[in-house]
Amino acid sequence: MNIEDQPLGAQWEHLLDKLEELIGKKPGDLNGVLFLIGVQELGQGAKRFTKEQKQDLMHIGICKVLSLSSYYSLEHIDKEGWPHYKLERALPVGDILKQEALLKMHVIEYFKNL
Repeated sequence: MNIEDQPLGAQWEHLLDKLEELIGKKPGDLNGVLFLIGVQELGQGAKRFTKEQKQDLMHIGICKVLSLSSYYSLEHIDKEGWPHYKLERALPVGDILKQEALLKMHVIEYFKNL
């Protein structure tokens, strides 16, 4: 059976295993993966970030993955190289579990495209 045919939870665990192979450490949770995506999109490599920068990187990760469904679009990249996104359409209303599932589906799609 193809991994795309598996339930979301199985696809998510498969992705975490693949990320562990790539970076040598398994991301702890969705926020950790969103942070990795933010660092990837920033394109400045691994370095020390402040707490505020880490939050910004998670936000970049969220915007990037949700841009796959046109919820966000890249607005510009500032002079320090940080991408800024614009909300294009309202996100679906739902409880935290539905929001998490939406993000996980988009994260899985993001890594398919790399």
